[in-house]
Amino acid sequence: MGSVVYDEYAKDRTGYFFGLSGPQLIATVATGIPAVWALSRQQWGLLLGFLVAWALIATLVLVPIAGRTAFGWLGATLRHTAGGIAGWTRFRARATTGQSGELDEADLPGALSAITVHDGPPQGIDQRRVAIIQHHAVRTWAVTAAITHPGLATADATERASQGAGLTTLLNACARTELVDELLFTVRSVPDDGAERDQWMRRHQHPDAPDLARQVNQGLAQLLTRAAVRTETFVTVVVPERRLAREAREYGRGVDGRARALAMVMAEVEEHLRAGLRIRDVEWLTSPQLAAAVRTGFAPGDRASIVDALTAHAVNPNVNPDVPWAMAGPSGADLAIRHYSHDAWNSISATIKLPARGAVIGALAPVLAPTEPEERRCLLVSFPIMAQSTADKQTASAEWAADMGEELRAKAGVKTRAKDRIALARTRSLDTRLATGNALIRPYAVATVTAPKTQRIAEYGRRLDSAIRHAGFAPLRLDLAQDAAFAATATPLGTSLLRATES
Repeated sequence: MGSVVYDEYAKDRTGYFFGLSGPQLIATVATGIPAVWALSRQQWGLLLGFLVAWALIATLVLVPIAGRTAFGWLGATLRHTAGGIAGWTRFRARATTGQSGELDEADLPGALSAITVHDGPPQGIDQRRVAIIQHHAVRTWAVTAAITHPGLATADATERASQGAGLTTLLNACARTELVDELLFTVRSVPDDGAERDQWMRRHQHPDAPDLARQVNQGLAQLLTRAAVRTETFVTVVVPERRLAREAREYGRGVDGRARALAMVMAEVEEHLRAGLRIRDVEWLTSPQLAAAVRTGFAPGDRASIVDALTAHAVNPNVNPDVPWAMAGPSGADLAIRHYSHDAWNSISATIKLPARGAVIGALAPVLAPTEPEERRCLLVSFPIMAQSTADKQTASAEWAADMGEELRAKAGVKTRAKDRIALARTRSLDTRLATGNALIRPYAVATVTAPKTQRIAEYGRRLDSAIRHAGFAPLRLDLAQDAAFAATATPLGTSLLRATES
């Protein structure tokens, strides 16, 4: 199983002095100066007071609590409070006040508020116009595809290793384009609402069928609906404006020029998805399809009505099956400290910390298994691709910091623990891998659970944490950032936690 375990990762940044970052080192040293001054004056009472103050400040600056230091929590809490007072944490759709304006203009909350969706130029035999997602705040462009993967439940070690190698090939190919900045895989899993099955039964049920047969079919449909779980999978390719603008000059500039440049990237990504990752179907979403995906992201219960409208449209063209972008978002949304409220639903998100021993390919499957009716699980696995020049600089800096930290420990007589030795070895191996043509990736994963407001969302959050631990990982709640986490995991619009602070 060693070939299907992903364990070639290291810390994003290595501290120069006993693992401390620059700001932490400066704060620790600066707050210790008064104690040194009191010692030089032999003022023992004052020295004791300064030492206590220094120990307290060092604890607040250095000791992480649930992913943040005390000062980090203080800053985040102050920003959240200020946002609440200013009304930034509360969203009300313009349609609720009768002022929706243009139906094609997206009206979305929080991190999605600066998004515009364009129709790309016609492509292929069927002249499809792929949706081009522009995020004005962080200056990125993205395209999203719905994909169908057979899964890894029955795959052996050889097949898992092959698909792992295919993912590596895909990421390296994206890096070589010098355009793709991030590749996002989004999976949404929810108990089946039975919409397609109901439509099939209406079309195939004979009016003269015996009552017994009708009752048996209805009972089987209800039983299968309760037992079935429906999964939607999306892949989103994100390209920054600064890179795409240069490439678009060859295609006529503007939105059409950028769309044509993105089409070349889409073709290359699709080829690797089909060949390396065994993806059966890859369908790049049009604007109406993407709007429906966003709407069901905010309100999972609306999917059945959308399916009914699509079925009715096939019979009667006068039926409008599309979700206008002005109504694709929630009618209202509110950010609480520990959860995110949207329409008639609440959501809780948590990041997934990679274990030191590595992660088996496919190990995140238990995270996607709903435990109750109407519960939905979402999983985002993101692969940010670092530019080659940035990767070289960061790798050299991290290696130098690792060497300095090891020497300082040796001079201070501090024994290097096995965990630290493994981290140092991984940091030093990055340079070799970069030199052999591999890309530097900074992957992360976020899981979200969504449940109706009639249920206690804290209980569903506890179950999500339990599922993450059962899969062999450690959860970390994204308190005070639940809205950004939900936008990234539940809506395939190319938003990223790495850019959440920029938006």
